Amino acid sequence: SALDEKSQALVQEAINNLLQGRTAFIIAHRLSTVRNADEILVLDRGVLVERGSHDDLIRRGGAYATLYQMVEMPRTVG
Repeated sequence: SALDEKSQALVQEAINNLLQGRTAFIIAHRLSTVRNADEILVLDRGVLVERGSHDDLIRRGGAYATLYQMVEMPRTVG
C-alpha cells in the first residue's frame, strides 16, 4: 500500500503486537514488512528459491539479498 514510512512503522508495530505467540503467513512486497519474521520464503514466478531468516538470506547473497539492496538500502542511505 502507499503508506509513508511513519505510518508503515505504526502498522508494523501493531502487526507485531497482534502476532506475539502466534503463527502467521504474511505475503508482502515491501521487504521491511517481513524483515523480523522467524522464517522468510522467497518465491520467484511461483517457485520457492530461498528460505531462511533475514540475516541468513542477506549473508547468502541470493535473490532476497539482491532485492533488499535494490529496494531497502536506498531508503536507509538517503
